[in-house]
Amino acid sequence: MNLARSQAVTGVTAPQIAEALIREAWPSVAAYPAVASLGRVCIKSIIGAPLGWAIMLPFYFLKILPFIATRYTLTNRRLMIRRGLKPQAAHEVALADIDRVNLVKDANSDFYRSATLEVVLADGKVGLRLPGMPEPEGFRHTVVNARQAWAPAQKSSASTSSVPA
Repeated sequence: MNLARSQAVTGVTAPQIAEALIREAWPSVAAYPAVASLGRVCIKSIIGAPLGWAIMLPFYFLKILPFIATRYTLTNRRLMIRRGLKPQAAHEVALADIDRVNLVKDANSDFYRSATLEVVLADGKVGLRLPGMPEPEGFRHTVVNARQAWAPAQKSSASTSSVPA
């Protein structure tokens, strides 16, 4: 993927010219619900806090280790989950295929300030799940705005709000 980086304003490059990075996020520890729940419970007590941090530490570093690093990338053409040292798209959805973006919260969402984003395609199926998304509402709005700006041909119902888990 060759991203255009010489643009004055992020995302202003037309998708017909080049693929431009709009936003990138790294998943939080909340992407691993069992570990996040155990860590949340431990951290709420003074004595258990160091144990909670120790439990979550390896999962925190999973997102930045060079060969298994995971990131969620939004460009002016697609939304993707990229992995690896030289990030390659593991899963992707074209902006034109996105119908709506749902925000799914769980018990850990408020504590870690993260949630799962579900990208729903035109046929009603979930095309992509982004677990542990930090600042989920902001990222959801960015995806919706990118969809409306760069793939406006189809009417979108992308303004869906939170969905409880």
